[in-house]
Amino acid sequence: MPAPHIPTPLEQLGHRPFSFYPAIQSIQHNEWQFCRARGDEIQVVNTKSQQELWIPRRFLSGVSSIEEPFVIVGLLKELEYREGLVVPLVRRVIEMPVAVNDVPRPWLSAPQPGQLASVVGIRVESSAESQKGRKLMGAVAAGILTCIVGMVIFRDATAGSRARFFGSPTRLALPFTGADDYESVVGRIGYPEFTRTRPSPDGQIFYLLRYPDRGFTVVLRGADRSEASYVGALGRGGRVVHAITLPNGQNSAALLAR
Repeated sequence: MPAPHIPTPLEQLGHRPFSFYPAIQSIQHNEWQFCRARGDEIQVVNTKSQQELWIPRRFLSGVSSIEEPFVIVGLLKELEYREGLVVPLVRRVIEMPVAVNDVPRPWLSAPQPGQLASVVGIRVESSAESQKGRKLMGAVAAGILTCIVGMVIFRDATAGSRARFFGSPTRLALPFTGADDYESVVGRIGYPEFTRTRPSPDGQIFYLLRYPDRGFTVVLRGADRSEASYVGALGRGGRVVHAITLPNGQNSAALLAR
């Protein structure tokens, strides 16, 4: 009997945009959305150019646990888009060709055995363009450092837990099933700090019961709160941390991810 499909962290993003880090070379706009998964590949689409790419799973590292200012999907190595495929980036050393009618330069000839090579002074001239490039690189480095420091500061409030930059979301062993409703939930873990509602595609309503001290949000669905039943729980960043089997036999993780 085949094992049930468990959505990967990237699949659980649904249609939320994200960025790759490091960015894929030869593609200008670094904002993507998840399309589908098959075998050992993930298909993503560029939100600006609508270009679709297949990314091998072996290059994916994980999803950032912080969504501000945006979700980051980590890559294990630098990739580039070449000839319709995403492949590892190979940096080549280009040998400068000899100029036409070039004259021999004795000071650049290979040193004789037992002799030290001559030292040729090189003068590096600064320009406005190079200074602008250094300032841009400094701003990018400062932005990345700020994001990392922010992720370290805003750690998970749950005792003993730590927010990780990259990694799969933690699954919780919650005692709820599809037979639980609002009264049974608050009877077990108390009243939520606050409740929000979201419309469901089938005309029903999602009820989000927030428990910040526990680090998760309980999700109920129904025509109204008195008839709403438990469908799962979300962690920080909207990740699915607990799912159940729905009456139609499907797992509720896909429904929660949307």
